[in-house]
Order: sequence, then structure tokens, then C-alpha cells
Amino acid sequence: MIGGIGAIQFKTAVDGAGSASPNLLPGGVGTQAGESVGSSFADVLSHAATKTVNTLQGAEQMSIQALKGDADTRQVVDAVLSAQQALQTTIAIRDKVVSAYLEISRMSI
Repeated sequence: MIGGIGAIQFKTAVDGAGSASPNLLPGGVGTQAGESVGSSFADVLSHAATKTVNTLQGAEQMSIQALKGDADTRQVVDAVLSAQQALQTTIAIRDKVVSAYLEISRMSI
């Protein structure tokens, strides 16, 4: 089961990440009702990672339901494709952050 990334543990609740939400920012990161848009970079990354893990867990649960005969093939495909897109986005963000860190570390002081 997917429970976390590294030492960070995330909630196991699935929030329906596949549904369209009017509270999405341009990067696909959602905002909560009381959350300000000017939150810190660490908060945004944490929220994005949590949402990705929830999407992956949702796809995993949908696959398990399909094995039990409780889910349609289309639902499984939709959940898995959503999880794949979320994981690819997370990997792209990680690569950009590492690239930016390396660029900053090469700067002379």
C-alpha cells in the first residue's frame, strides 16, 4: 500500500482527485476554502505531494475493487491514468526543483 514518501507520512483518505475543481491554481494545486493563495512554497509542495499520494491510493483502491468485481474497467482505467498523470507531474516538479538547486549551488558568492 502507498503510505508516504520517504520519512513523510500522508493521510490515507482519498479526496476524489479525479474530479474537476474550480479551486485549482494554474499548476493543478488546489486551494482549501480558508487557505490563502499566498501560502509558502513548502506548503504548496506538501499539499501537491499529499494530493498525489491520495490520487495513487485512489487508483490502488479502484484496482482492488476491480479485482473483487465491484468496479468497472473504465473506472479503473480512469483512476490509473489520473494517477499516472499526477506522478509524472510530481516527477517533473522534482526535476525542476533539483535543477534549480544545482543552479543556485553553482553560483559564486
